[in-house]
Amino acid sequence: MTALASQSATTDGPKVGHWDAALAREIIAAHAGMEGAALPILHALQEEFGYVPKQSEAMIADALNLSRAEVHGIISFYHDFRRAAPGRHVLQVCRAEACQAVGAATMADRLLERLGVSWGGTTGDGSLTVEPTFCLGLCACGPAALLDGEPLARLDDAKLLEATEEARRT
Repeated sequence: MTALASQSATTDGPKVGHWDAALAREIIAAHAGMEGAALPILHALQEEFGYVPKQSEAMIADALNLSRAEVHGIISFYHDFRRAAPGRHVLQVCRAEACQAVGAATMADRLLERLGVSWGGTTGDGSLTVEPTFCLGLCACGPAALLDGEPLARLDDAKLLEATEEARRT
C-alpha cells in the first residue's frame, strides 16, 4: 500500500451530516456565551454538517443579537466556510505566492480542467471538492496541498493526479 493509500485509509474526509435544526440550536447554544462567538459557532456547524447551512444564519443572528446580514457577511468574508456540502474528499490547493512560484497555478488549472470543475466545485460523482487555500506553511515544499487535512508536498501533475484518483476511488 502506498503512503497515500494508507493515509487515505485512515482519513474519512469531511464529516457531512444532514441538516438538523435541533442539533444546530444545541451547537449555537453551546458557543453563544463565548466572547466573539460567531466564528466558533460557524466552525462547529461546519464541523458537524460539512458546511454552514443557510438555515443556520437566522438562528445564529438571533442567538448573538446580530442581523442576518452581519452573519452572512462573516460567512462570506472567510473563505474557509462552505455554503454547500463538500464531496467525500476535499483537496485544498495552496494558491500563495511561494507555491505559485514553483508552478502551482498551472498545475491547479490542469487539475481543474481534468476534473471538469472550477474552484470550490465538486466532481460530478461527488467524490472530490477542490478548494483554494492561501499558505499552508509548506513554502519550502511547494507546490503543496491538503487532502482531507493531510499535507501533500512537492507536488507535480503526476503526484496530484495520483492523489486525486486514489481519493476518488475510496
